[in-house]
Amino acid sequence: MPGWKAAHMPGQSGRTAVVTGANSGIGYVAARELARHGASVVLACRSAARGHAAEVRLRAEVPGAQVQFLPLDLADLASVREFVAAYGQRRDGDTLDLLVNNAGVMALPYGRTADGFETQFGVNHLGHFALTGLLMPRLLAAAPGARIVNLSSGFHALGDVDHTDLNGERSYRRWIAYGRSKTANLLFTHELSRRLAAAGSDIVTAASHPGYAATNLHVGAAPQAGTTLTSRIAVAANTLGNALGNGVIAQSAASGALPTLYAATAPGVRPDDFIGPRLGWRGAPARSWRARWTLDDTSGERLWAASEKLTGVPYTSLSR
Repeated sequence: MPGWKAAHMPGQSGRTAVVTGANSGIGYVAARELARHGASVVLACRSAARGHAAEVRLRAEVPGAQVQFLPLDLADLASVREFVAAYGQRRDGDTLDLLVNNAGVMALPYGRTADGFETQFGVNHLGHFALTGLLMPRLLAAAPGARIVNLSSGFHALGDVDHTDLNGERSYRRWIAYGRSKTANLLFTHELSRRLAAAGSDIVTAASHPGYAATNLHVGAAPQAGTTLTSRIAVAANTLGNALGNGVIAQSAASGALPTLYAATAPGVRPDDFIGPRLGWRGAPARSWRARWTLDDTSGERLWAASEKLTGVPYTSLSR
């Protein structure tokens, strides 16, 4: 891994990838580099205007790129189902080689999705859980070699999921809720890896995090002042990182995307790997530290069962 760059990616010709939140930041860079290496890439974005603009920009930066925008709002399960239906109508919609669950929201005030879920838990975890489950038959059809990459964060260390209050109805602290949603991403990765192995599938499900990258995700989070110590620390880190740009703390979106691209394409990535910057907040991709609760089998099973019930998306294509 030392010194690994996007230029080290193996060729992706003949592979199809879906990248959520691909209109800016890490998602856009990941989509661009996958297309640059020959993949056919679907940009799954909530905003039609930004999604179309990203498609135009990517085609200009990568002449001949195979890229298409399709609308996807992870805060609305109906939109998730519509996206999957639209994906299936594409010429190569029978299979899917790579799913990058990149989109997310960060440290928002309490709100609810169209289906009534707390917004961060609903978008960051449940929307991607439903999307992955609905696309699973296509991923299985593309195996061997298919991969799923779930974007988590070092902020997962702020808290384990609260199985008795998944939607934050009893108490809500926006940074803790964000950390719990990122823990949910890692628990999902852990449990999906276990279930794929039990089903005899060689699909690799891994997680990644960008360290501290200067992206639009932090712009919306930093100004929302919190009162808890963890909130103040997180806001201070965001503010300082934005102020320093790509200097001492924050790295560019291009650098922040490297762990995702490594998890998505590099040989030797193992099921349930967690890839992040070597120094924690910046640097070349390396296997990353993760909190012990993200490897808890019982917790993963509980979250899985709750997620299937809440989304109405059972993973019937996987049998245990």
